[in-house]
Amino acid sequence: MKRIVLGLLAATAMCLPALAADVQPALLYDLGGKFDKSFNEASFNGAEKFKAETGIEYVEFEVSNASQREQALRRFAEDGRNPIVMAGFAWSEALDKVAADYPDLKFAIIDMVVDKPNIRSVVFKEHEGSYLVGVMAALASQSKKVGFVGGMDVPLIRKFGCGYVGGAKSAGATEVIENMTGDTPAAWNDPTKGGEIAKTQISQGADVIYAAAGGTGVGVLQAAADGGKLGIGVDSNQNGLHPGKVLTSMLKRVDTAVYNAFMDAKNDKFSAGVNNLGLKEGGVDYAMDDNNKALVTDDMKAAVEKAKADIIAGTVQVHDYTSDDKCPY
Repeated sequence: MKRIVLGLLAATAMCLPALAADVQPALLYDLGGKFDKSFNEASFNGAEKFKAETGIEYVEFEVSNASQREQALRRFAEDGRNPIVMAGFAWSEALDKVAADYPDLKFAIIDMVVDKPNIRSVVFKEHEGSYLVGVMAALASQSKKVGFVGGMDVPLIRKFGCGYVGGAKSAGATEVIENMTGDTPAAWNDPTKGGEIAKTQISQGADVIYAAAGGTGVGVLQAAADGGKLGIGVDSNQNGLHPGKVLTSMLKRVDTAVYNAFMDAKNDKFSAGVNNLGLKEGGVDYAMDDNNKALVTDDMKAAVEKAKADIIAGTVQVHDYTSDDKCPY
């Protein structure tokens, strides 16, 4: 697939089929890179699914520093790319500026709400999916101590952690060891530090560790596997990174968000406003496949499915750190 290379506002255009002249999608990734095995890669997969089904090409950009955001977004807008989808909350400031200057274009941002009439804001109930993998972690744990490694210390990642704590403690975990990787965007792409944090948690007794840290999580899963413990992946299905060593992955359907934005624009069904996707809406879930099926007993699966049904029915409330401003578990 062709790639846009943006230096100082230089871009390479891609030719689109004539029949889709008014649908020229663009996708902008967040820090960590397109193939981070997590959030960005899920975005890529959604765009690739759209391309495979429609034959319509899209353009893309991998941001390497914050100063590139507005210029990249503005260049795509000037080129008439439509819709333009951004993966990650850090695009919000640039989007707020640029969208106002291009009211006839359609924009979508994932993981942040930007209130403009031409913007679709896609957010997820990450705490619900994290609760489920927390239940599974506690049931798989021998020590009843489990770990959580977050990426950048922001409310969004605290939301992952809070749901995980709730699920783990509901299923018998006595302690959840929590660490964040950092407080700058570099925290999303530091697998070495992720591995170091995981090793420290293992030394403290954790035998199942959940990583919600973008590319940093690859190091967490590696350290858990090397240490004879279990990891839990995030966003994309990461079970296959270490077959038999990754208990499950918390699926966040970023791929669906990108695919829907592209497809809705193609079908003239694109709508602005907030899409808030949880278990009920199919926005989050947990992963089961051949890579982890031997790790998940029937009793574990039944417990997780019951928790899922209870959350969807509203009989179990999963606390959201972002709205509650604290984790009550």
